[in-house]
Amino acid sequence: SPWLCVSHELKVKLKQKPYDPKKSVWVPNKADGGYLEGLMESKDGAKVTVNIGGEMKVYKEDVVDQVNPPKFDCSDDMAGLTYLGNACVLWNSVIRYKNELIYTYSGLFCIAINPYKRFPIYTLRTMEIYVGKRRNECPPHIFAIAEGAYQGMMQSGCNQSILITGESGAGKTENTKKVISYFATICSSGKRKEGE
Repeated sequence: SPWLCVSHELKVKLKQKPYDPKKSVWVPNKADGGYLEGLMESKDGAKVTVNIGGEMKVYKEDVVDQVNPPKFDCSDDMAGLTYLGNACVLWNSVIRYKNELIYTYSGLFCIAINPYKRFPIYTLRTMEIYVGKRRNECPPHIFAIAEGAYQGMMQSGCNQSILITGESGAGKTENTKKVISYFATICSSGKRKEGE
């Protein structure tokens, strides 16, 4: 599904992005509070000159972050990024969101960015992808988190918790509904062994 996995075409396109491991940097963008990608041209003490779209700008060294190699763009798990600065985490989230990949792992956490529209990623077929699988065997999704909690409960015999947090309008209620729907479906569908 294009809403769950990074396509081969997208991976090829992202790898073609210009990148220099020693010069590619992120710098703060005062206009929108985000970051701009540029090439470091020179360093003079604690000052760095960066070429951003042909324009040279000077920044303090401590606000300049390195850029991850393009092979990490659209990464499923941000814990695997080479550089974990704010700009790198934001860029990975943005590039996934722009490509309609709304779920991303960050270590043990699953980050969901509300697309404010419906994607066909909550179907019975999608649920079947996650039944009985470990989190790392499938694309990031709220169903993977639900399955992990279900497996933990079945293996340990102890209650499990899923914490869904976010700002107003972030999709907490919708994701909670998806978790409840997943549990109701897998427990009533006969996909589980007798007695589970």
